[in-house]
Amino acid sequence: MKEVQKVCLSIAGLDPSGGAGVLADVRAFAAFGCFPAAAVTSITYQNTQGVFGSANQSGEVVERQIRPILDDYTLGAVKTGMLPSADVIKAVARVLGEIREVPVVVDPVVRSTSGFDLIDDAALRCLIEQLFPLAAIVTPNLAEAERIAGIAIEADEDLDRAAEVMHGFGAACVLIKGGHRVPGSDPTKAVDHLFIKGKREDIASEAIDTSSTHGTGCILSSAIAANLALGKELVEAVTVAKAFVNEAIRTAPGLGKGNGPINIRAI
Repeated sequence: MKEVQKVCLSIAGLDPSGGAGVLADVRAFAAFGCFPAAAVTSITYQNTQGVFGSANQSGEVVERQIRPILDDYTLGAVKTGMLPSADVIKAVARVLGEIREVPVVVDPVVRSTSGFDLIDDAALRCLIEQLFPLAAIVTPNLAEAERIAGIAIEADEDLDRAAEVMHGFGAACVLIKGGHRVPGSDPTKAVDHLFIKGKREDIASEAIDTSSTHGTGCILSSAIAANLALGKELVEAVTVAKAFVNEAIRTAPGLGKGNGPINIRAI
């Protein structure tokens, strides 16, 4: 009998330039042989040089995109990205609460690389309260971890404190992404810090000096989701996803005038 292709759903914003958001997510899903589906939470106005605005969708609109997918497909994994309002977050949590057996990767997108705020404090509190307990893993970068935990991460031990706070919010597993390095850390290494129920594992790769980093966080989280859908255990899913993103950065196509997209291609 032919094996049924795993379906992965991205619930995130639309980046028309293709480097981040749902367009990047669906390419990452497909790269691992998964069938991609997507619900758009916000239409952003952006390119490699910055985010210039957005038209956010309502919770009802987002939920009405997701419901037909759930009625038709059996999902292997879900990844959430930009969730711009408490209204949208509540709608997403309501739906995901009905499919607790499906692994959910929550990428708590807070601010774009160019400094555009994508979520306000009230919505962030709602995300923490409603989605962290539903997540198989939460994947903040350093700045997002600081804002979520309310801790300035200025040394290695601060990572442990931030992860402990997020565990307290209901996140069983936390990956603090290493694209932005902790002060004093080895500049030749890009280290992601994985915390599973209080136990820490650092996953290192070569640091690549490049401006082609647009969408790396989105793609890492969607690659983790794809690998979870394929049945990999969490540590292996994170390790494979990190290697995938590192190679995508190394072979970036050099597009755009700013922080260019990376090279998402089938493995």
